[in-house]
Amino acid sequence: MLKFDAGKKGPLSGVRVLDLSRLIAGNMLSLQLADFGAEVIKIETPKKGDPLRDWQDDGYPSHWKVYARNKKSLTLNLRQPEAIDILLDLIETADAMVENFRPGRLEEMGLGPDVLHKRNPKLVLTRISGFGQTGPYRDRPGFGSLVEAMSGFAARNGFPDREPVLPPLALADMIAGLYGAMATMIALREVEVKGGKGQVIDLSLLEPVFSVLGPDALSYKATGRIKERSGSGSNTSSPRNAYRSSDGKWIALSASIQSMAERVFRVIGREDMIDDPRFRTNQDRVRHRDEVDEIVGGWISQRTLEDVLEIFGRGEVTASPIYDIRDIIVDEHFKERGVLVELPDEQLETAPMHNIIPRLSDTPGTFRLPAPDLGEHTDVLLAQLGLGEERISELRGRGVI
Repeated sequence: MLKFDAGKKGPLSGVRVLDLSRLIAGNMLSLQLADFGAEVIKIETPKKGDPLRDWQDDGYPSHWKVYARNKKSLTLNLRQPEAIDILLDLIETADAMVENFRPGRLEEMGLGPDVLHKRNPKLVLTRISGFGQTGPYRDRPGFGSLVEAMSGFAARNGFPDREPVLPPLALADMIAGLYGAMATMIALREVEVKGGKGQVIDLSLLEPVFSVLGPDALSYKATGRIKERSGSGSNTSSPRNAYRSSDGKWIALSASIQSMAERVFRVIGREDMIDDPRFRTNQDRVRHRDEVDEIVGGWISQRTLEDVLEIFGRGEVTASPIYDIRDIIVDEHFKERGVLVELPDEQLETAPMHNIIPRLSDTPGTFRLPAPDLGEHTDVLLAQLGLGEERISELRGRGVI
């Protein structure tokens, strides 16, 4: 089991980030920075906190434990002017700020970019919303499911004879969070290395998830065809699918280059398919994808998963078992690589979660702090601003903090 060490330093040590966001996207963004040493201060509503705290599994706040690690919590009731004043004082000490209010709300609070940059000209402000700060849809609700639907992702996901499928996880938020972390670091580099000024990052959930569709728009213009849903198959290569073995388990196979497809056909005893005009090239195979899957899938269905993997392994075929979380936890590769780490936890003794990504050889990320209790660091952070104990107690009594 690893241990938290608040004294550890990461490559982003000295970078202070104020995170006013809620739920996944902003927390995903600030998690990337926190894991590598940035001081991330979650600004939360007193008594309520980030709604992510309420995403629980049998009463256990699993989402919060993962996405809030390495962060601090400070409570401010931003409906009160004194809390706004405190936030502005914090802005002067910060390098970056993340928010995901509806577009225009920050300005209504008297915290528009012009105000923030007047207090701190070098501040990098990342604004997260469903559809962006401009455009006809800027005021629409910004939930990830809506942009996953409108981005074209859901239309591509699922089987052709079934309804479009929304992802079973916060995909749009997580992709946006990763883009946002990169954008924040780009903007910080402009300030720190090139002596530039702070700037505003307009980060929608829509555009990042749309970007993962890759060349779909170009493909549509070139062909005039909309790519149909293909289940676990592919519109661009074949054979590629999830196939069921005789013992009811599943294997993923991807032969995305010509030599691999030919290798598959040899391994399953169908070398004749290599010169068959229906299967000779990748485009031929994609056009006859159902026939390819019937042949390959039929061969797999007559053998156990262990036998299929052993035969494919000898033949150097690119295939792997389809894991669920139980498989992942016991897999030796995951263990040796430390893909999962066990961190101390008051409720469960240890809390397994994903390791810090990516792996840096000389300046790796660090585990410094567990996910904070609501307002856990309020007194310390306000004391750093010069507020005494009596003043802090008074503000707490009036619901400002």
